Amino acid sequence: MSDAKPIWIRDPLAILADGAGRGIVVRDGRIVELVPAGGTPATADVAVFDASGHVVLPGLINTHHHFYQTLTRALPGAMDRELFPWLQALYPVWAKLTPEALELGVTVAMSELLLSGCTTTTDHHYVFPRGLEESVDIEVGVAKRLGVRVLLTRGSMNLSQRDGGLPPDSVVQDEDTILADSARVVAKHHQRGADAMVQIALAPCSPFSVTTSLMRATADLADKLDVRLHTHLAETEDENKFCQQMYGCRPLDYLEQCGWLNGRTWLAHGIFFDADEMKRLGKAKTTISHCACSNQLLASGCCPVCEMEEAGVGIGLGVDGSASNDGSNLMQEVRAAFLLQRARYGVTKVSHKDALRWATKGSAACVGRPELGEIAVGKAADLALFRLDELRFSGHGDPMAALVLCGAHRADRVMVAGNWAVIDGAIPGLDVPDLIRRHSAAARTMQAG
Repeated sequence: MSDAKPIWIRDPLAILADGAGRGIVVRDGRIVELVPAGGTPATADVAVFDASGHVVLPGLINTHHHFYQTLTRALPGAMDRELFPWLQALYPVWAKLTPEALELGVTVAMSELLLSGCTTTTDHHYVFPRGLEESVDIEVGVAKRLGVRVLLTRGSMNLSQRDGGLPPDSVVQDEDTILADSARVVAKHHQRGADAMVQIALAPCSPFSVTTSLMRATADLADKLDVRLHTHLAETEDENKFCQQMYGCRPLDYLEQCGWLNGRTWLAHGIFFDADEMKRLGKAKTTISHCACSNQLLASGCCPVCEMEEAGVGIGLGVDGSASNDGSNLMQEVRAAFLLQRARYGVTKVSHKDALRWATKGSAACVGRPELGEIAVGKAADLALFRLDELRFSGHGDPMAALVLCGAHRADRVMVAGNWAVIDGAIPGLDVPDLIRRHSAAARTMQAG
């Protein structure tokens, strides 16, 4: 137990919780009390944080990303291409990734996310050129320094160009190496329980970059080790055609054949599922990470979130990699998802509250963490506090709606497990100009030649 006083986050301008008009009390990394309008805390001897200028949200949860891709943003050779040619343009650049460059790329991605109000993030790292065997270990180190909660996936590719896949030989590994390292990183880093700060999942990249043998073996290993599973699925029509040609079935059928259609699995994108497939996903409790910005930039299509939810499929949000989104801002992703789905379904079907729900409770379901994503007694004290004193918010009526409609993009305060990870819009101890200088230099080196 901590000796620190409980914190009363008092009198918020607005808060995404019922019965907390005067705020909440946080102690030992947990929310221990909701203080109703007109009330005072029952908890004794509290320290007070004045939140009268803040809108308080549950910490946002990012369910899909590729941190290393911050090193290849807006890359001319990959611009204006659809998914497969886009990947073919980028793989040779990613093959030049070094441990030093990866650490910088990860630091930039996690920092951007924290500053946008994100308290828990996943990452899908699947490129392993020689010398990058300890990629997941590097990511764990950065997460601990920044104080962000993570679910890092040990990604993989073993189907290279010589085997009919997309990636070059230099970034793939063989099945035995992949499975052995998957077991290693789970044993070394995976924490269990509601207070876990670092967790590991297993994540073959996609049906067109791994063998059936590896897909099945990974599902077996995840079951044995009791960790989650993640991959890309149904992102483009090209992927559907690839699966039909290579496996004689649609991607979801292939996933089920490989032992993946279950509650352990969450999938990135999920754009091209038919009505029957959505019902199967809902019945299996397999969830979807909706990546609105990436899908728009690559013109992949639009995830049918309303039909998905009607079929019982949980929806979370992901910023996706910075080579397709070109940013790692989850609050902006909330607005993008709201606008994209509002355009698809109309004003009566999608509200700003839906988009916030996808980024909180919906995303918590994707990562298998029911103690996250909600402001309620007993839940983790992961919070994002936004001020509305910027020009963009001037004249607003509803503070909660203003976050989404007026385009909030930077949190003023972020709390993770009861600790302030962002204070006054900055990460304590992080020299941002120096990080930009070193990260930009690493990106230039990778992109040269």
